[in-house]
Amino acid sequence: MGEKKYLNFLNKFGYGTGDFAANMVYGIVTSFVMIYLTNTVGLDAGIIGTLIMLSKFADGVTDVCFGTFIDRTHSKMGKARPWMLFSYIGNALFLILLFAIPLEMGKTAQYVYFFIAYTLLNAVFYTANNIAYSALTSLITRNGNERVQLGTYRFIFSTLANLIVSNITLNAVEAFGGGAAGWRTVAVVYAIIGVVVNTFAVMTVKELPEEEHSNTKAVKTEKISIINSLKILLENKYFDMLTILYVLAYLSVALSMGVAVYFFIYVMGDPNLFGQSMTIFSIASVVGLIIVPMIVKLFFTKA
Repeated sequence: MGEKKYLNFLNKFGYGTGDFAANMVYGIVTSFVMIYLTNTVGLDAGIIGTLIMLSKFADGVTDVCFGTFIDRTHSKMGKARPWMLFSYIGNALFLILLFAIPLEMGKTAQYVYFFIAYTLLNAVFYTANNIAYSALTSLITRNGNERVQLGTYRFIFSTLANLIVSNITLNAVEAFGGGAAGWRTVAVVYAIIGVVVNTFAVMTVKELPEEEHSNTKAVKTEKISIINSLKILLENKYFDMLTILYVLAYLSVALSMGVAVYFFIYVMGDPNLFGQSMTIFSIASVVGLIIVPMIVKLFFTKA
């Protein structure tokens, strides 16, 4: 007898749209916030980069905090859905504020404004939304195959959102008048789309009752202090390997998205090539996801 099925097509489709909403924020911030800040607001790229690095340290702390908050949440909507729903309001608000830095402000005030808005967006509201969204995979189904399918839907909508944002943003800014007003309007449009799609994603899934998740064999667990937990992690070679992979992955994102737009504007002379390059990158990612499991099965699975 096969595993019990929990999800229908609408549930899977709706769940996948959550990553579309998330990437309406992630896509524009990752790819375009630097060029907005340097070319429109007139800030220094080196100072911005330093502030972003400092903000990322805060992000590492809030990841742990929100994971704990979600785990301790008990509501009619479940554990993760309330966090996913309401945190996106903060996402939308601070996305707009991030792309609405007052030009009449002094430079120091602009840097402070950026750091506060970016940190609240990235390290607080986006983190809360993303952790809650990721947690939903295990909270809406206990079927292993369905969880894999959810990952596929998520990837499809994530790729679609990134393609849209990377291909239309610069033209949209110009269509809305260019300059600060153009960036602000685009941010408002993306924020509205994100709120609508995120709400749709939350409402099309339902978390399983908590007793169904706890209806498993009790496993005796030992409480470990945070310091000992870190020691265990650092001594684990697989954790070290994953850390290196994540560092390389984020460097790749920084180069292919955050810096690439400058290359296409000032070296290639055509900003529209940025969207085309991201399209090629996405196609390569899809192809890789298809062939890598085949390669693993061919060379690393014993008959």
